[in-house]
Amino acid sequence: MIRRATALSIILFIVLLSARAQQAWSLEECIQYAMDNNIQIKQSVLNTEYNQNLLKQSKMGQIPNLNATGNYNYAWGRVLDQTTYQFTENQQSNSISLGFSSSANLFNGLRVRNTILQNELNLMASYEDVEKIKNDISLNIAAGYLSIMFNRELLAVTESQMEITGQQVERTGKMVDAGKLARGNLLELQAQYASEELNLVNAENQLAISLLNLQQMLDLPIDTAFDLVIPELADPDEDPMLINALEVYRIAETSMPEIKSAELNMESSEQGLKIAKGGRSPQLYVSANYNTGYSDLREQAVSFNEGQRIPIGETASGEAVFTYPQDIPVYGAYPFFDQIGDNTSAGVGLGLSIPIFNGWQVNGNIANSRIALENAQLNLQSQKLALYATINQAYADAIAALKSFNASNQALVSMAESFKYTEKKFEVGLVNTVDYNVSKIQLTRTQSDLLQAKYDFIFRVKILNFYKGEPITL
Repeated sequence: MIRRATALSIILFIVLLSARAQQAWSLEECIQYAMDNNIQIKQSVLNTEYNQNLLKQSKMGQIPNLNATGNYNYAWGRVLDQTTYQFTENQQSNSISLGFSSSANLFNGLRVRNTILQNELNLMASYEDVEKIKNDISLNIAAGYLSIMFNRELLAVTESQMEITGQQVERTGKMVDAGKLARGNLLELQAQYASEELNLVNAENQLAISLLNLQQMLDLPIDTAFDLVIPELADPDEDPMLINALEVYRIAETSMPEIKSAELNMESSEQGLKIAKGGRSPQLYVSANYNTGYSDLREQAVSFNEGQRIPIGETASGEAVFTYPQDIPVYGAYPFFDQIGDNTSAGVGLGLSIPIFNGWQVNGNIANSRIALENAQLNLQSQKLALYATINQAYADAIAALKSFNASNQALVSMAESFKYTEKKFEVGLVNTVDYNVSKIQLTRTQSDLLQAKYDFIFRVKILNFYKGEPITL
């Protein structure tokens, strides 16, 4: 029954996922799906749960411990009589001992308190690490999404150019059949058409690969029906208002999780140094214990016999002198629970441990903690430099992409007019096939450069806006 329920659950999940795959995904939906299902994020969340347990455990270390002990012993031969505390021969005994013990730390150089503070910092740092992974995945998905959009437009350009070439092949073929053009012109156009067919196949492959890459980022099963919502993206302004890279960095420095995590790790290392130094401090602790036991050899007095008088001498007149001892006890069975109640003992103690020499462990721990602190400080500096470099690079790339877009846009206007003029001259035989193909290739390359610059600029601006604290949207 359980197997059938499990199978039905799996089938239902596949059906729902398949139905979802038939719908077009927006960028926001892709990012949200990754936030909920990405394996790296789940692993990072598990690490935070591990740190939560460490923090809880360190807090519980402030509470006195309590331990119970129990022991059963069977002995034979020469056995200690638990009543007389004398050894007996050829006896068998069964004994049970029970006890409770507790101890509490009163002072140990504040190591418990500093450990709690360190674990709190480690937990906070792990939360920031989760956010860092989410940010990286979001940016990667945005890059993959824009790559698909770029490849779609590039494919459309390739198809358009191939359609134009196909029309020229058809027109030239008619002119060759009419004897107006040499067959060489047709052969050259057909070669160009074949070359553009190859470009079309390559463009289709690039689009398919980019779709596949995005599905892999989302940890989705590969589905050829996977599709995206393609929004209309406006062309960049000729002179957009871009915030300065230094201003973006100043905002990002106070908000990016990698910086916060590095700062928290540095503070954690500072607490680690305090913990190591606490090893030089004396330890003061209190302890308590409660014990009882039972033995089947142990007996108790159940009655008393009157003692007989014993002569011990005579008086001066010759009269006998007697002594009268106490009544003689008669021993019998000593029940289990009576022994447990009567044999209790308890005690408390106060202890002091002063470290004098422990194989240089304390000094070694302090030295290693100092190294860990210096490393954490360097890591913080490295994270800040890396963040500044990333923002600077995005800003420089955005400026370069904008310049490339403006230049390509101006060139495209001239190139499109030039190609129209060349196409008309080619149709009346004033331009040969080679010149026509050169003009067409230049137009296609300029269109491709324009698209590349456009999407590169959009992505770099998204990065800058993201580091300013804006969500990634299209």
